[in-house]
Amino acid sequence: MSFLIALAGLVLLVAGGDLLVRGSVAIARRLAVSPLLIGLTLVGFGTSTPELFTSITAALEGAPGIAVGNVVGSNTANILLILGLAAAIRPMAVHPAALRRDGSVTLLAALACTGLVLIGQLELIGGILLLLGLLLYLGITYRVERRSRDEAATLHAAEAETAGALPQGWLPALAFVLGGFALIFLGADWLVDGAIVLAQAAGVSDTLVGLTLVAIGTSLPELVASVMASIRRQGDIAIGNVLGSNIYNVLGVLGATALVQPIPVPGEIARLDIWVMLAATLLLMLFAFTGGRLTRWEGGTLLALYLAYLAALALLAF
Repeated sequence: MSFLIALAGLVLLVAGGDLLVRGSVAIARRLAVSPLLIGLTLVGFGTSTPELFTSITAALEGAPGIAVGNVVGSNTANILLILGLAAAIRPMAVHPAALRRDGSVTLLAALACTGLVLIGQLELIGGILLLLGLLLYLGITYRVERRSRDEAATLHAAEAETAGALPQGWLPALAFVLGGFALIFLGADWLVDGAIVLAQAAGVSDTLVGLTLVAIGTSLPELVASVMASIRRQGDIAIGNVLGSNIYNVLGVLGATALVQPIPVPGEIARLDIWVMLAATLLLMLFAFTGGRLTRWEGGTLLALYLAYLAALALLAF
């Protein structure tokens, strides 16, 4: 029953995130907001709302393993699983300008996350610093791209087109937004409750469940978006989605969660999982900068490493 509750929560999270993105983009377009700003903020924020609500709910319910493991596990899955699968389907070209800036910020966010995890406690000041970092990144990026309209700007504007069919009219768009928030709120509650009971029943830590079931589940919007972008030969958008998601997860999700509730970081994350996330980020940068693309061989390597990581988690747990 706990597994079914967690699964139902995941379904609600994915559905709610989709409604929220579509409704927000529809309202933004009616307000004449530029596609650049929509892609940079609403799409990135919308696809990270499952992680945000899940981590905050877990922190408030006293499950720090899920709160932190969700972010660390999601960022690892975004790179090794999602980009690995997308590249294995079709090699993906990389925009050098977008990679230099967004990739650098992704790496800096991963290093900041590593530092906070090693401290062992996510406090109010850490949350404030992370959120300020996110606002600084968004502000600088928007100002630079609005003036230059370079490849990075084109990529962020194109992300606004990935939202899918949009509701027509103010009321339907508002209903999508409110309905999306309601589903995400309910889904996060069900997912966290189900995950806690599932971990207790299986005799494993809630951290393990957060790193695997919860992390993969909350990354489903990025998985669908990246795989579809790869199939449509829009690999640069797939990479942009993952980089943006990883930035939002650390700076936005962890920052907001620490702001709401101080989080003690489980020791197992500091011993292994944060280093896997950091190594995956570095490996992505290496693959993307060499040759300006992710090849099928590199995608297969990322997938194999993710399977090895899951196997290691299973061995350590049992």
